[in-house]
Amino acid sequence: MNRYHAAVSILSDREIARRARWGMIRPFTSRQVRKGVISYGLSSYGYDLRIAGAFKVFSNVHASVVDPKAFDRRSLVDVKGKVCVVPPNSFALGHTVEYLRIPRDILTLCVGKSTYARCGIIVNVTPFEPGWEGHATLEISNTTPLPARIYAGEGIAQVIFFRADEECRTSYADRKGKYQAQRRITLPRI
Repeated sequence: MNRYHAAVSILSDREIARRARWGMIRPFTSRQVRKGVISYGLSSYGYDLRIAGAFKVFSNVHASVVDPKAFDRRSLVDVKGKVCVVPPNSFALGHTVEYLRIPRDILTLCVGKSTYARCGIIVNVTPFEPGWEGHATLEISNTTPLPARIYAGEGIAQVIFFRADEECRTSYADRKGKYQAQRRITLPRI
């Protein structure tokens, strides 16, 4: 193979399950759970993550500007429970039930589930880099003019795992990334 040609592949359900046994996803559900819930668990070429029952819902009561370099914690209201209602044209932060440990040869993309997207609810997550681990903090936007329900313990987003042909030289863990090993919702950091 030409040394400048990089090969990338997407992990199948078999490989995701193998790597989950080695600790990549905890807890791990080896099949799609669908009956009466927004689906979660292993899919053909990805894994559908669940949202935990703790949320931070945006409120504009105390702030006039949202600043990622000086985020005002008072802009978020804590909500716990089986359902979170996100106000119209607003957002909430949540975190995954699953704890992920991304291997050095893997990069992931995390995208929102179509059930929520079809209701105008968008999930935004950055890639999970090689060596990153933690409960992922998710941003859930309600783009509609009506309140929107988010169901804790059910599917919220799908992770797609991309395997590189070799391990990276410097991982997220090596760089001591600022969001490493997060256990709950983590607000913006500089």
